[in-house]
Amino acid sequence: MRGLGWIARGVVVLAAVAAVGCDRDTTPQQLEKVAPTFVLNDGQRSVDIGKLKGKVVVLSFWATWCAPCIEEMPSLEALQRQLPQVQIVLVASQESFTTYTGYLQRHPVSLLTVFDENQTSNALYGSFRFPETYVIDKGGVIRRKFIGPQDWTSPAMVKYLAKLSS
Repeated sequence: MRGLGWIARGVVVLAAVAAVGCDRDTTPQQLEKVAPTFVLNDGQRSVDIGKLKGKVVVLSFWATWCAPCIEEMPSLEALQRQLPQVQIVLVASQESFTTYTGYLQRHPVSLLTVFDENQTSNALYGSFRFPETYVIDKGGVIRRKFIGPQDWTSPAMVKYLAKLSS
């Protein structure tokens, strides 16, 4: 009986730890709220999210060491070609600028990508595990959040983004 008490307590502790550590729920707190704005300039590229109001924005936080981020990059590039009215913005961080620029030299990316050395932009969104991507409507409101790599050219995704941008 005494062993069962320890087992029960262990299960409770594990459940509590799992609940606290899991902040990637299916209904993020950011949905339906005005997207935080930021300005980044890494010396090569710059972006001012506030100036993109009036456009649908797909904002993706990524890193060069992140295999799922790299996996979805061709899909994001294809989406940009398919829906040029949607502005895709990539923000990289969690590495050195030299690593980032070296990656882009070896693997050119046709999308607007900028480096955020201090991780200020992703901190505004509460995104620290990549890829995390936000769809921001023309009014600057966050409509969707995606965690992990997506097929950005799936018919459902293209239809959703086309409707949002019309």
